[in-house]
Amino acid sequence: MKVALFGSNGEARNRGVAALATATATGILSRVPGAEVSWYDDGWGVRPDAKLPGVTRVGARLTRRYHRPESYHHMAVSARLGGVGNPGAARLNAADAVLDTSGGDSFTDLYSPVRWRLVNWPKKLAVARKRPLIFLPQTYGPFHGEQTRREARELVLASAAAWARDADSFARLQELAGEDFDPDKHRQGVDVAFALPPKPFEDEVLEAWLARNDDPVAVLNISGLLLDPSEKRFGLTADLRAVVDGLAKHLLDEGARLLFVPHVSAPGTRDDDDAITARLVGEFGAEYGPDRVAAGPSGLDCQESKWLISRADWLCGMRMHATIAALSSAVPASCVAYSDKARGVFATAGQGHRVADARKLGTEELLAELLASWLSRETTKEELATGSAQAVAAAGQQLDDLVALIGRLERRNAHH
Repeated sequence: MKVALFGSNGEARNRGVAALATATATGILSRVPGAEVSWYDDGWGVRPDAKLPGVTRVGARLTRRYHRPESYHHMAVSARLGGVGNPGAARLNAADAVLDTSGGDSFTDLYSPVRWRLVNWPKKLAVARKRPLIFLPQTYGPFHGEQTRREARELVLASAAAWARDADSFARLQELAGEDFDPDKHRQGVDVAFALPPKPFEDEVLEAWLARNDDPVAVLNISGLLLDPSEKRFGLTADLRAVVDGLAKHLLDEGARLLFVPHVSAPGTRDDDDAITARLVGEFGAEYGPDRVAAGPSGLDCQESKWLISRADWLCGMRMHATIAALSSAVPASCVAYSDKARGVFATAGQGHRVADARKLGTEELLAELLASWLSRETTKEELATGSAQAVAAAGQQLDDLVALIGRLERRNAHH
């Protein structure tokens, strides 16, 4: 079984994007140990994955260095010539299926025209080379332009299968397919990160901090982008810096310990979580002491981050996959939402009511919702005993169905 896996560019920076590809790759390899998984990323060259045996990394970029084999333009030309001179094109030509995550939420024209082209290059390559294209569970839309909507519809209808990651996304997928909707092909699923295996790591200092006493541990996952005062794209109605300050002070004053776990590392950009995390740890640590305030180790991968989050009593997240790490570990969580995607994903685990929409609530209202979530964490934990297990089981069944579909495509490929 040969699989080409696209849509997780930037995973070295964004643990949420990494979680999508990692959960898919580990899920396939655990079911088909001899499978060949080619993970196309924004690196250079072809090289084995350092942490995932059985996975090969393949560089794929939207670059003007057209002579480079990582260039999508080079790959497209080479693929038409049988993959000669381009290992990425050769692997795509040989793939039984081309799987695409679209970064989870990037199959939309909400961002930039460059992002739209980048997200769709591998899909168009798969269709052009007549390789079965599978949309892994993701969000569909919104689409503001008629041309981008038409392009999205064409790609979805050209696919071998398309999964949506929650009920809301599935409704958008149905709308996009229109009269060509096919229930055997267009399916409602769950975010694949619900199936991400956690991975323990050793850190004696952190372990001692976690085990120090019986005070509850609250994880704060802070988005550098959302706390950037110049960010106006999402139409936020709450002052999130004031919300974070108020939440942290309340938790600390009530006896909790705070563990900050960033999810995006992008030094020098507005999207960086590490810088705002370091600043907050410094500020609150100076006031309350390092025994009450700490940060997760730098450089954790998505599986290690999930394991760390699983040790908490509650999480407040601004990055959705940090909250999925909590929900799939049966850790009570609340999400500070900046788009519609969060509510559908939380509803997967029966927690749709724990989404605090920063586009609709004022500062005090948002803070009140987060504190209510914290105070009801024991009730939420009881709810998650069922909700989390159901979501994780659904993610496992989804991987079973995916592997079965690829198996059928593999046999068809061998026959032809």
